[in-house]
Amino acid sequence: MAIPLSSASGDRRVRRTQAALARALIQLVAERDLPRVTVADVAVRAGVSRSTFYDHYRDVDELAEAACTAMIDTLIESLPSPHPGTADPGPEAIRSLEEFFTSLAEHAGLYRALLGPQGSARVCDHIRRRIITAIQRHLHPPVPPGEDRTQDRAEPRADGWADDRVDVAAAFTAGALLGVATEWLQRGCHRTPADMAALTWPLVGALQPLYVPERADQVEGRARHSR
Repeated sequence: MAIPLSSASGDRRVRRTQAALARALIQLVAERDLPRVTVADVAVRAGVSRSTFYDHYRDVDELAEAACTAMIDTLIESLPSPHPGTADPGPEAIRSLEEFFTSLAEHAGLYRALLGPQGSARVCDHIRRRIITAIQRHLHPPVPPGEDRTQDRAEPRADGWADDRVDVAAAFTAGALLGVATEWLQRGCHRTPADMAALTWPLVGALQPLYVPERADQVEGRARHSR
């Protein structure tokens, strides 16, 4: 467990040490399987003592989870995503997917260990939730001050579908994408990231109609028609 430090310089030291430990682990996992990496290996490679390692992490698995989730956060924050109103979202979406698969391939040993049969449920859940959040964020960008987008939001319905349809589609997409990525990693990443992006996008793109929430006037019009 990390030692709590309140000073700014102390916080910077913590971040530097944790970054050094993460870099050391990534280097070691490129050389051998994660289960064969010990605390001593990481400490020596990072240039710190074992006691310093334990100041920050319980074991190698906790360090691996922290390194993996941090990389996923950085990756997803950097990915561009087309707005639902884009005429042809395909090219931009394929580029984003290619970046996603490229990042996984660059650290395949670490991701393969954490997403495989004996992997980390915490990491799997974190990746899935981050993908869901990214989809929701891009579908519902912040409204600029003074701009009224009331007509772009659906009114709640008794069956809840107008509110939930985007969440359902986002959750489905995140689970499917995580499953595809895990299978690809377990099979040794034989296809290129570009191939994986091109193969994945048609499946994700088929859900595009569910990504566009109904406007309030559309919901009202359909309700009048059904009377």
